[in-house]
Amino acid sequence: MVRLPLTPAQVEAGRRLGSALRAARAGRDLIEVAVDAGISPETLRKIESGRMPTPAFGTVVALSRALGITLEELAEHWQPAVTESARRTAS
Repeated sequence: MVRLPLTPAQVEAGRRLGSALRAARAGRDLIEVAVDAGISPETLRKIESGRMPTPAFGTVVALSRALGITLEELAEHWQPAVTESARRTAS
């Protein structure tokens, strides 16, 4: 199976997600959060820097729990809410 390259929108979404995770970590040690989430510090570093723009769902769940933020909050960074005007245009 060949994996298709990520679109620019997916790469940007990964950057937003990484930035949100880094902000949520605010002052907590990267290694401590990674261990709490059951992932390697290098994996967390890659996610936060946007070098891993599409982490596995289980990884995102583990990070949300380790950081005490909801999946809904993270989803808002991954795919910002559609504006009302965009909804009307799509209809």
